[in-house]
Amino acid sequence: MNIDRFKHDHVDILGQIDRLRQLAHAGVEGNAAAIARGIVAISSTIKLHLAVEDRLLYPALSQSGNPELARLSQRFQHDMGSIATAFMAFARRWNTAESVRGDPQSFRREANDVLRRVYERMQRENREFYPRIEAEEAMATH
Repeated sequence: MNIDRFKHDHVDILGQIDRLRQLAHAGVEGNAAAIARGIVAISSTIKLHLAVEDRLLYPALSQSGNPELARLSQRFQHDMGSIATAFMAFARRWNTAESVRGDPQSFRREANDVLRRVYERMQRENREFYPRIEAEEAMATH
């Protein structure tokens, strides 16, 4: 299975997280509109990424004939549930400039927690999950 799209999504999402951090460091209240737009954008990217994973990646790995890869896939899919739920709640709460500007301290605290969890999850996929999928693919083609 070619996972280039998933890897590209990770680069995109990590870049969006970095942009949100830059905006927050430059001043939450002064950048509230840009932050809210960034949250809407990253939310769309993440929702689409998760949907494609659920429809294509996880089912393909479950049916790959490799029990170890199928178990790893199930674990990653299961672990993503709480992270995705937390992110979606965060995105719903902070998707307007008014909400961001109205409580910058809460925004900063939640952003630090939720975006760190998303970031760490993608790094784990990049280090542990995707290389395993690619190794399986390489073995299958030889």
